[in-house]
Amino acid sequence: MHTIFMDRIKNYNIAFGGLKNGKHEFDFDITQEFFDLFDTEPDFCDAKLQATAAVDKHSTFLEMTIRVEGEVSLACDITGRQFLQPVENGVNILVKFGEEYDDSNEEIITLPHGETEVNIAQQIYEAALLAIPMKKVSPDVTDEDLDLLERYSPGEESEEAAETPADIDPRWAALNKLKKEN
Repeated sequence: MHTIFMDRIKNYNIAFGGLKNGKHEFDFDITQEFFDLFDTEPDFCDAKLQATAAVDKHSTFLEMTIRVEGEVSLACDITGRQFLQPVENGVNILVKFGEEYDDSNEEIITLPHGETEVNIAQQIYEAALLAIPMKKVSPDVTDEDLDLLERYSPGEESEEAAETPADIDPRWAALNKLKKEN
């Protein structure tokens, strides 16, 4: 299983070792299979995205801009119906060289000296997830949907109003009375 994961994740490597200094572009088709490579399950399905990595190679470092664009299918928070959500996001990354691999800073990746490629799967994944809105509302939500939501939503009651005296266990009522007296 681990070997399959590594083989599939290598599809998102950028081999910069043989590139001349200057600007280069790499394109990746991102489908739902890509997101299945990761442990966490995203809040969407049927992803159809295009990731573009613009790489500016310098003699001692790389500057990368990774853009993710396309659409995913989301479940509407109000109606529960699926709808297509446009996705667009980008991240900027600096790749530098050092003693050992380090990606603890989300904007800087340190590769060991002598490396000739960098994997950007995690950066594509995060850029896509960050493009998903917190509140997922279909553009097809109608006033009727909103009226139903309002009608069946719990009201804003205070705790005291929610518990009528008949609902309170007499033993608790006696304790509350003692508490108020002190």
